[in-house]
Amino acid sequence: MRQVEVTAENYRDLLKSLEERWPALAEKLERSAVAIEGQIYQDAWLEPIGPDAEVHFLPRIEGG
Repeated sequence: MRQVEVTAENYRDLLKSLEERWPALAEKLERSAVAIEGQIYQDAWLEPIGPDAEVHFLPRIEGG
């Protein structure tokens, strides 16, 4: 696992920052779920991310 420190107000800003640094991640991130402080969101575009929050990307499980 790689740990990266990024400042972002919400998930959309976080994705933009990561995609600018590592363009090859864009497709993978769009197909991922995200856990912000342990709460898992499938589509977290506007979820607020507080200072020092932990964010983890997880494989998205479709259907179910």
